[in-house]
Amino acid sequence: MDPIKLQILSKSRSTALFPRNPRQTKPFPSFIAVSMAISLALFAFVYILFFSPKYCVKYSIIIDGGSTGTRIHVFRYKVDEVRNSIFDFKEGLESLKVNPGLSAYAEDLEGVADSLEELLEFGRSKVPKNQWGETEIRLMATAGLRLLDDELQDRIMEQCRMVLRVSGFKFRDVWSSVITGSDEGVYAWVVANYVLGTLGGNPLRTTGIIELGGASAQVTFFSSETMPSEFSRSIKFGNFTYSLYSHSFLHFGQNVAHELLRESLIKGDFSPAAESTHKEMYTDPCKPKGYFPGSSKLLLDPMAEKSKYISEFQAMGNFSECRSAALMLLQKGKEKCSYDRCYLGSVFMPMLQGNFLATENFFYTSKFFRLRQRGTLSDLIMAGQHFCEEDWSKLKEKHQSFDEEDLLRYCFSSAYIVALLHDSLEIALDDDERISFANQVNDIPLDWALGAFILLSTANSAVQHTGWIAHIIDTDSTLLSIIGFSVILMFTVWSILKWRKPQLKTVYDLEKGRYIVTRIGRS
Repeated sequence: MDPIKLQILSKSRSTALFPRNPRQTKPFPSFIAVSMAISLALFAFVYILFFSPKYCVKYSIIIDGGSTGTRIHVFRYKVDEVRNSIFDFKEGLESLKVNPGLSAYAEDLEGVADSLEELLEFGRSKVPKNQWGETEIRLMATAGLRLLDDELQDRIMEQCRMVLRVSGFKFRDVWSSVITGSDEGVYAWVVANYVLGTLGGNPLRTTGIIELGGASAQVTFFSSETMPSEFSRSIKFGNFTYSLYSHSFLHFGQNVAHELLRESLIKGDFSPAAESTHKEMYTDPCKPKGYFPGSSKLLLDPMAEKSKYISEFQAMGNFSECRSAALMLLQKGKEKCSYDRCYLGSVFMPMLQGNFLATENFFYTSKFFRLRQRGTLSDLIMAGQHFCEEDWSKLKEKHQSFDEEDLLRYCFSSAYIVALLHDSLEIALDDDERISFANQVNDIPLDWALGAFILLSTANSAVQHTGWIAHIIDTDSTLLSIIGFSVILMFTVWSILKWRKPQLKTVYDLEKGRYIVTRIGRS
């Protein structure tokens, strides 16, 4: 084929003997394609920067294996473009509790599986199925299991792990464990100060926590004193590091303490027992007057043989005597204290610092007696005295919705709280600022599991910080998908057009005295 000839005006001729490309007078289709691709890419960037959601939704699950029941907490939270976790416990928290606690299944391991499966079904109903595999699930057991020996704990925990491995959620064996009482106290302190807005701020403005559970009591607060290492916990949140005193007083929970009191009455450790006129009749100052069960069966010790029961207690209904008996329990072993001071038994505790929230059974007792959130211990004494001394038949008529065993506890619980907070921890009877009875703040429950979730989530955020690229990938947007596909399509079209466009070469022929344009073939 003859080369394509191109006539050039003399004024544009050149004696140069090198190639050059002729001027283009019309835009090529490839230029249009590139322009459109760049425009779409720019639009996508502007949309992501200004209009796309700045977060993605995640889920996490914590199962609280308590002494009286097991509760599942399903947390829904947001992660922003820099991987910070954003919590909304008013809207993003779902929970369900089943009874009894895991410790009740020491001889019935199949019951563990049935109990957990009910909770897992609840969890699956709250988490979208496409997020099950990435939703972490943890089981944290507390004082109920801590009371059992190590072998029983291990058997129950292994049964829990077997169930959680096939739950469909993200799980590792180490995520199912019996946590320490100190951990429990720290987690409760974290959630309390988070909802109060003091976490991440001045440690001196934080609020301490005193929890009264069924099997144990926890005391946690910031302290500037030097403490033995076994009582000191340090946590970092934001720009502050908090030095906390945290200890769990096992057997000091309300239910276990009540049982221990009955045992001490039987053994004669408390003087009113010596006044019994019959060897099978025991005086109980913590039962309202007029209470007579007829044939009451009482287990001396939770692990004792079934044959060790007694027949009857004589209800004394004396708040002051009940308070003295409770104080005797709380101070037992104090003579063995090896520290400067021991408020409870022989256990070290620094001087109380700051204000406190009294939660769990503190709150339930104050609510039963209709005390104000900042009611004083003097108010509780008056209410407890009236309850203990009132005739049992009148109390049952007045509180018909209450189970008899639960109703009986309020005489003891009121006296026990006064003995714990005033007689032991030295909180003034008329101080209405130091202590608040509460189980929630700003409609958010003061549940230690929320504190565990906060610490775990913020720790994960620090490790998983991945920046804006991960945010773009995680963003769930149909429009972004369409834009991305369009950009890829336009780039493909541009590449094809560029590949098919003929390549021309222009040279100057000295013999013929003119420029010659030829095609260049592709290899």
